[in-house]
Amino acid sequence: MASAVANTPMTAEEKKVIFASSLGTVFEWYDFYLYGTLAVIIGNQFFSALDPASRTIFSLLAFAAGFIVRPFGALVFGRLGDMIGRKYTFLVTILIMGLSTFIVGVLPNYASIGLAAPVILIGLRMLQGLALGGEYGGAATYVAEHAPMGKRGAYTSWIQTTATVGLFLSLMVILGTRTAIGEAAFADWGWRIPFLVSILLLAISVWIRLSMNESPAFKKMKEEGKTSKSPLSESFGQWKNLKIVILALVGLTAGQAVVWYTGQFYALFFLTGALKVDGATANLLIAASLIIGTPFFIVFGSLSDKIGRKPIIMAGCLIAALTYFPLFKALTEAANPDLAKAQASNKVVVVSDPAECSFQFNPTGTAKFTSSCDIAKQQLSARSVSYENEAGAAGSAAVIKVGTTEIASYSASKITDEDVAAAKAAAAKKVEDLKAKPDAKPEDLKKAEEALAGFDKDAKGSTAKAKEATMKAQLGAALKAAGYPDKADPAKIDKVKIILILTILVIYVTMVYGPIAAMLVEMFPTRIRYTSMSLPYHIGNGWFGGLLPATALAIVAQTGNMYNGLWYPIIIASATFVIGMLFVKETKDVDIYAGD
Repeated sequence: MASAVANTPMTAEEKKVIFASSLGTVFEWYDFYLYGTLAVIIGNQFFSALDPASRTIFSLLAFAAGFIVRPFGALVFGRLGDMIGRKYTFLVTILIMGLSTFIVGVLPNYASIGLAAPVILIGLRMLQGLALGGEYGGAATYVAEHAPMGKRGAYTSWIQTTATVGLFLSLMVILGTRTAIGEAAFADWGWRIPFLVSILLLAISVWIRLSMNESPAFKKMKEEGKTSKSPLSESFGQWKNLKIVILALVGLTAGQAVVWYTGQFYALFFLTGALKVDGATANLLIAASLIIGTPFFIVFGSLSDKIGRKPIIMAGCLIAALTYFPLFKALTEAANPDLAKAQASNKVVVVSDPAECSFQFNPTGTAKFTSSCDIAKQQLSARSVSYENEAGAAGSAAVIKVGTTEIASYSASKITDEDVAAAKAAAAKKVEDLKAKPDAKPEDLKKAEEALAGFDKDAKGSTAKAKEATMKAQLGAALKAAGYPDKADPAKIDKVKIILILTILVIYVTMVYGPIAAMLVEMFPTRIRYTSMSLPYHIGNGWFGGLLPATALAIVAQTGNMYNGLWYPIIIASATFVIGMLFVKETKDVDIYAGD
């Protein structure tokens, strides 16, 4: 019978259900992804009090805040969805999501209202996360409960395309705005436009969802008086269901999440951050790969109806874990060949006393990195230069080796009177030299005089600034001589090869994500389905996936190697493969109404 149903065409009502659910979810993902795509600009607007490296990481943590609260949204809205219905619950979620996004577009920045700006921003991100926590489970359950036996993978795979389409839509709106008003204006105020546009998308989404009918499975169950009185206790208070929730998390969604976020988010951050490709070009390359790769959600969703969900998801996790390192190294060679060549011929090494080195992660901006090791690493991190660590003699000052050139670092906490005297004498000489130079610029002279005057107010602080400026100049010259580029050369970017690599990463995403909605729906009974499937999905995607960019960048900042952030998704995806293969059962032939 399942085979016969699978060959029948989709009815008009079924098409409407899929279209309405998918379109509304596209708009929600558009809202959610705007922040992630604009994380660097938002960091400059709302976390400007922090140093550049911490600003980027903290802006990503604010992005992750929305993911962290998603499981709580799954509990709140999952419970409502199982008690009062699917339709009305995810109508509420889209209202919360859309309004929160619109408010970000009008929120004053740090320069205007100080600390209140990032606090309110994080609060809005958390509201978005709560809403999204209730959205996905509702949309996936709603479509699956309308789908005939033998077609659930194909039908729900349309929901799976919404995240990628939402990301694509956000990239296009951002790119269009950037092109129309220019990069400087966009960074200043134009970044708000994509957030403000979301109010139009919200109106369309609400209108569409108001026209939808309740899920027939839930409607029938409600008429029979079989709805759950306590979905939370039934889902998580009974071991027979709780163990399935745990397996769904560690054996499915955790691996799926890190593969998804590596392929669609971390790849973008890697292009713009580590490889220094300009934002507009990187967005276009990601968008092109999404256009090519998105149909594979439907391909793998439909294929899962024939061969099963589990083999496809497990294969995606395994292949991704095995190929991430070679793919990202190939991405470096295609996007910034000058950088790849410099790394191969002139490695950068930090030689330092390990006892002097701190964990290079400062999300609050309160930590002061004053040792020679920390200062050396910070200077390299600020330039997005990948480096290796080498243990030096105890008590020795750190040295940066760029090929055969060595740049001595300094300790800001160990500045001596001799250091002060030498730095002040150098500052005085610079002033005299500029005064004697006929074509000296007035602004240069003024800056030099201010630096000299600073020694009378804070001698050690001025000495540290002088040493920092000298070290920056030496490091910049050494890197330039060694062939390290300030940015990717547009003429040398192999766009075809990059799109090919990015498309492969997106296909991995479609393998793990295309069948997962159907599989999660099939793992739980109707009366507690919304609640039970939403929690493992949002812990997996909210915590394991949402924290991936910030975690990976922190690993890179600590180790110095720009590829080491990949160990996070590789380890999680490998663990999911092992657990999933051993303990998760296939579900494609499950009758989702049995036992209700």
